[in-house]
Amino acid sequence: MTAMRPASRIRSAGFTLIELVMVMVITAALAVVALPKFPDVGNWQVMAYADNVASALQSARRVALAQRRPVVATLTSTGVTVAYVAGGSIASLACPAAYSPCMLESGTRSITFNASNSGASVSSTGGTLTMTFTLGSGTARVLQIETETGLVRVLS
Repeated sequence: MTAMRPASRIRSAGFTLIELVMVMVITAALAVVALPKFPDVGNWQVMAYADNVASALQSARRVALAQRRPVVATLTSTGVTVAYVAGGSIASLACPAAYSPCMLESGTRSITFNASNSGASVSSTGGTLTMTFTLGSGTARVLQIETETGLVRVLS
């Protein structure tokens, strides 16, 4: 005779209906909070562009002092161009294509780093240059370039 074994409960692998519904509820809640943020990448692109411009201007200042050559940065509403005064381009940064013009510039302005090999910086306005990067109605970033030292500051 064979001994009878008690019937063991076999549990099937998988998720219960309650677990699946909870995952759907959490996913929907995250979608309601997170999805409205994704279309607003333009502001982030303009802010990143402003940071790139600040880095390029700081690099231009360092190059001018290290090489003992004047370097001029030309600012327009659609971009920034950095070049040696005697000729030769160093860098050209255009506004993001979808958001051009991205700077509130009334005209072309410039700043010369290491002007006359004196170590000083001279702006076309004779004073501190303020660059405002914007997207639509909101201001994304404000940079300030000191006229005497060429120091680039990020104000906001």
